[in-house]
Amino acid sequence: MQMMGRIGIMGLGIALVGCLGGAPVFAEDKPAAAPIEDGSKVVIMSPKDGDEVDDSFELKYELTKGSQATHVHVYVDGLYQKGFSGMFKGLSKGDHKITVQGATKDHALVKASQTIIVEVE
Repeated sequence: MQMMGRIGIMGLGIALVGCLGGAPVFAEDKPAAAPIEDGSKVVIMSPKDGDEVDDSFELKYELTKGSQATHVHVYVDGLYQKGFSGMFKGLSKGDHKITVQGATKDHALVKASQTIIVEVE
C-alpha cells in the first residue's frame, strides 16, 4: 500500500515539474494555436440568443468567408460536434451554449465566431 502511495506522489511530482518547466507533460498537452484573423464573419440566424427551443431543432448560420475560412465548427457547451448536419436532436433540458466558429480547410480556427445560449424545454 505504501508503494502505491509513493508511486502516485512521484507521478504527481513529475507532472508538477513538467508544468512548472513549461514542457507538455502528456502527449495531448499541446498549446492551442491562436485563431487566425482572415476577415471572415459568422452570424447565427436561428435560434436567437436566449430563445427557448425543443430538444430537437435546426441551427441556421451564415459564414462570410475571408481569405482562409472554408467551413465552420459547431460546439455545444464547449464540445466539438464532429460531422454536425445542421440539426440538434435530443439535447437535455436546460441551458446550452452553442458556438459556431469559422475554420480553414485544415481545420485551423479563424477568429470569426458567434455564441448563443438557448434553453431546451
